[in-house]
This record gives sequence, C-alpha cells and structure tokens, in this order.
Amino acid sequence: MARRATSGGPAARAGVKGARRPELRLPPLRPWAGGGLEPDGDYDGLEFREADLAGHDGVGARFMDCALTGCVVDETALGRARVLDSVLTGLRGVGTHLAESTFRDVELVDARLGGTQLHGAVLERVVVRGGKLDYLNLREARLRDVVFDSCVLVEPDFAGASLERVEFVDCALKGADFGGAALTDVDLRGAVPLEIVRGLDRLSGAVISTGQLLDLAPFLAAELGIRVE
Repeated sequence: MARRATSGGPAARAGVKGARRPELRLPPLRPWAGGGLEPDGDYDGLEFREADLAGHDGVGARFMDCALTGCVVDETALGRARVLDSVLTGLRGVGTHLAESTFRDVELVDARLGGTQLHGAVLERVVVRGGKLDYLNLREARLRDVVFDSCVLVEPDFAGASLERVEFVDCALKGADFGGAALTDVDLRGAVPLEIVRGLDRLSGAVISTGQLLDLAPFLAAELGIRVE
C-alpha cells in the first residue's frame, strides 16, 4: 500500500503546527471468512463488511491494511490491539474496549459509538471524520497528528492525556474534560460549540478564536476565582 502523510492545513497557515494526515490506499482486500475474532489474531489485507463483532475477544489482535465497514462492535474486546494503515467506516456500538491499543495511519469515518474505552491508547496520524462519539474515554492516551473533522464529541474525557498537533475542524466539542492534560499545538478554533467542563488551566498549548474566548470567559473567571458583577 502506498501512503504518504500530508500537512499544511489551516492550522499550519495560522502559525500552529498542523497535524499530519495519512493518505490511505488500501491494496486489493480479501473478504474476512468470519467465525469470530481471536486473541492476538493477525488480520492482514482483509475486508470486514457488515460483520457482527459484538462481544468478540480480539485482545492483542493486529489489523494491517484492513477495511472494516458497517461492523457492530458492542462490547468487543480489543484491548492492546494494533490497527495500522486501515479504514474504519460506519462502525457502531456501545462499550467497545480498546484500552492501550494503537491506531496508526487510520481513518475512522461516520462512526456512531458510545462509551468507547481508549484510555492509555496511542493515536498517531489518525483522522476521525463525521459521526458521533459519546463519552469517549481517552484518559492518559497519547494523541499525535490527530484530526477530529465534522464529528460530534459528547463529553469526551482527555484527562491526563497528551495531545500534540491535534485539530478540531467543524466539529462539536461538548462537555470536554482536559483535566491534567498536556496540550501542544492543539487547534480548537474549529470546535463549535466549544464546551470545556474541566481543565481550562491546561489550554496554554492550544489556540482558540476571539469568539471562543468570550464564550469561555465566565468559566475562566470562575477557574481563577474572579467575581464578575
């Protein structure tokens, strides 16, 4: 598979280091034979189409040059999994377990996921485009060159996470927790609305717009103990 990462979007032009985005060209894929995921399984060059993976145990599995399209991932166990050079489209599920997993050069498109557990995960050159993710747990995760594009994030938890070159583009960020997070070159200007319930003191490595600053002013005042009358 030929792939090259691209950069130089709006964030880069504004003086913020922009995220490097993967360009994925998958090779000809073989259909997955089914039967269930296996712990430490090795899946290379496969297409999972409309597969019901609910409750499967694929802890430690590796997915390389794969396409997962329209799959159900309710309570699927994929802790410590590695997803590399792959495209995930239309995934839907609640309580998917992906703790300490690795996503590198991955596109996640039009997903509808709730309560996904990604704490301690590593995301590098990942684009999340479209869809809605409720209660996404990214505690203590490491995000580098990640773009959230045209998606809805409801109460995402970035507490203790490391975010470097992360962009939010035309997406809704509702009730976000950045408590204890470390931000470097994080572009929040494309988040509308931008709602942060904790961790305003961690935004020194982020860029926001003037309008967003005005919207956040009451919360910043409360954070600093300033009384406004």
